[in-house]
Amino acid sequence: MSVTNIKHSPMLPRPSVALELLKPITWFPPMWAYACGVISSGVPIYENLPLLILGVILAGPIVCGMSQAANDWCDRHVDAINEPNRPIPSGRMPGRWGLWIALGMSAFAVYVGWWLGLWGFYATIFAVAAAWAYSCEPIRLKRSGWWGPGLVGLCYEGVPWFTGAAVMLQDLPRFEILLAALLYAIGAHGIMTLNDFKAIEGDTKLGIQSLPVSLGPRKAALVACAVMAIPQIIMIKCLFSWGLVISGICITLLLIGQMAAMAKLLKDPEKFAPWYNATGVLMYVSGMMVCAVGLRHLTSI
Repeated sequence: MSVTNIKHSPMLPRPSVALELLKPITWFPPMWAYACGVISSGVPIYENLPLLILGVILAGPIVCGMSQAANDWCDRHVDAINEPNRPIPSGRMPGRWGLWIALGMSAFAVYVGWWLGLWGFYATIFAVAAAWAYSCEPIRLKRSGWWGPGLVGLCYEGVPWFTGAAVMLQDLPRFEILLAALLYAIGAHGIMTLNDFKAIEGDTKLGIQSLPVSLGPRKAALVACAVMAIPQIIMIKCLFSWGLVISGICITLLLIGQMAAMAKLLKDPEKFAPWYNATGVLMYVSGMMVCAVGLRHLTSI
């Protein structure tokens, strides 16, 4: 007599696996950008602390977490090559639970966005729609090395910054705030391009034309560095022209540090892209907060 052991997948995902699906490490950029928007608005923070806390939670764990779940579901075949230990391709996320989590969090994000007022509500709808447009067929903008990173940069930095300011003001933010949000969103395109280096093998096999695939690692790294640096140079010139000299000097020093890190990155982009994400990107996002503080002083002039 023989006995066959059949291993059944769990009916429900474990909480730890669901959290892994949402990639908490990715929540920081939109949370930080939302905080930058709040600070740049010039509105007293303590009196509006609930809007700050709710917005940060919405930008990070809810909207960004939802986008990661949606992307993992739509990318499950790519991840089977690039990251086979992720929850869905590894089988630790059973059945279609990845999809149900993404859809449920999309609806929940819109509900929470309503409590931030009309500006927050509309921005949340845009962010949720953009997350699905990035990952889901037939649009799947991530197939493009230009549109994909551009959309992610916009939703990671530009939209949260705009939303933070608009929610606090309950009005359209002034031109200087809009320009800062736009410039740092454009620069984030370069950060997203560097993030694509880890998926070159899978993207190549599945026809995803990321810049590291379409241009090659060296040219893609050069493009990423230029896209990160040029918006900061423009921002520095604007800060000086607005009389925000200290902010301009601080961001200049941070940009010099980034350029030193870029020099190392370009020696071997595939090897040093993760290193740059932990060094150069830190200086980039530090400059965002410096800029936000400067703009806050500008609103009081």
